[in-house]
Amino acid sequence: MLKLYIGNKNYSSWSMRPWVLMRQAGIGFEEVRLRFDSFSADSNFKQRLGAISPAGKVPVLVDDDLVVWDTLAIAEYLAEKFPELHLWPRAAPERARARSVVAEMHSGFGALRSACGMNIEARLPEAGAIVWRDNAGARADVARIVEMWQELLAAHGGPMLFGRFSIADAFYAPVVMRLRTFALPVPADIADYMRRVCELPGVAAWIADALAERDFLPFEEPYRAAPAA
Repeated sequence: MLKLYIGNKNYSSWSMRPWVLMRQAGIGFEEVRLRFDSFSADSNFKQRLGAISPAGKVPVLVDDDLVVWDTLAIAEYLAEKFPELHLWPRAAPERARARSVVAEMHSGFGALRSACGMNIEARLPEAGAIVWRDNAGARADVARIVEMWQELLAAHGGPMLFGRFSIADAFYAPVVMRLRTFALPVPADIADYMRRVCELPGVAAWIADALAERDFLPFEEPYRAAPAA
């Protein structure tokens, strides 16, 4: 069976992408969660992960003696291993478009990532209002995401970005989490898409697990006190 190494579900946006992709697509796998105790070289997280992957980061997919790291590499491997699931859109032009928007997510939107870390348990509208007021880069990132999502939803008629669920929706699921946590303003049609993403069984299962962790890590969110017990 495939084995997927991930970090804390509340915080690990990179881990969320392949986990949601596999769960939503019905691909069986064993989950191995490595707690974010710290990211120093001598931490338990780094020690355990270093024995599996030379990159030393989650997620990592293990298939027998093959080790695949990086979310995009994992997604491509799964698409090739399970072609019958059509994890990318079927038509070549749409596959190219989907790969483009996934690559844009993979390498871009640094201002939004930096200002609004994934934190599923938290609700931080006040912090989000400050980001929206003061961070032009984050506003530009959200504007680009909204533009992209609106174009894709209009072109394919929803409910997902390319009609049916695909790798693209899995890659943008953590963005949905960020927008929700920080209550960043989006148009009604985008809010509807975000709701549909959260209602996907794979995403809903990840959210439920994240809320059940109750593992507050101050180094992940130094901007607030520990949540109430």
